[in-house]
Amino acid sequence: MDMCNLSGKVALISGASSGIGAGTAVLFSKLGAKLAITGRKEDNLKKTADECEKNGSKPLMVVADLSKEDDVKTVMEKTISHFGKLNILVNCAGILANGSIETTSLKQFDEVFNINVRSIYQLTMLAVPHLITTQGSIVNVSSVNGIRSFPGVLAYNMSKSALDQFTCTVALELASKKVRVNSVNPGVIVTEIHKRGGMSEEAYAQFLEKSRGTHALGRAGQVDEVSKAIAFLASDASSFITGALLPVDGGRHAMCPR
Repeated sequence: MDMCNLSGKVALISGASSGIGAGTAVLFSKLGAKLAITGRKEDNLKKTADECEKNGSKPLMVVADLSKEDDVKTVMEKTISHFGKLNILVNCAGILANGSIETTSLKQFDEVFNINVRSIYQLTMLAVPHLITTQGSIVNVSSVNGIRSFPGVLAYNMSKSALDQFTCTVALELASKKVRVNSVNPGVIVTEIHKRGGMSEEAYAQFLEKSRGTHALGRAGQVDEVSKAIAFLASDASSFITGALLPVDGGRHAMCPR
């Protein structure tokens, strides 16, 4: 990862209390970034911060609920107040909820979109003036579900498709100002998101086993495989890439639905 050196760069990572966000924060700390990390659960966020400190980087921790506008504003205000600049924004906060058109309530729909789309829109909007100053980079964490359709997670699918359109459009809007905007679109990655979305331990084990047949590489992915892709897109190593939706999904996007 030497080519993805982030020394001297200030990165704000949302959703950093677990999963891909936490893994990305730890990797960025190894690559020399100065970090602001945010998440809803203080205990988990502290664990991420502790892992980053082992690599010589003490993150700014901001506990926040990004479904609340004032919390989003606070995250950006504290980041800029502490570091004085922003080079990288990683929008990793996201939730998954099971449900079809017959079972997804408007309340559930709004909860998914408030985190997966609206909070990202607001945080990015607040970050853009600072990123223009540094000619920085935005990386959004989307999903293969934004590219392909899978039944039973309707609101989630829609939110990730919206995020992909957001990535491409904002990339075009900010290209003349030298701000790059890209996304990673993971397949099934071994994290807690599915269980938080309502899967039992047994159902999740079966889901991972099924993933062997739904991913061309024959397995689910690991957090570090996604965080490395995020680091690449955030770094100067990808200086001629913007508006890209990068599948990190073991080939799932290329397969016939099954």
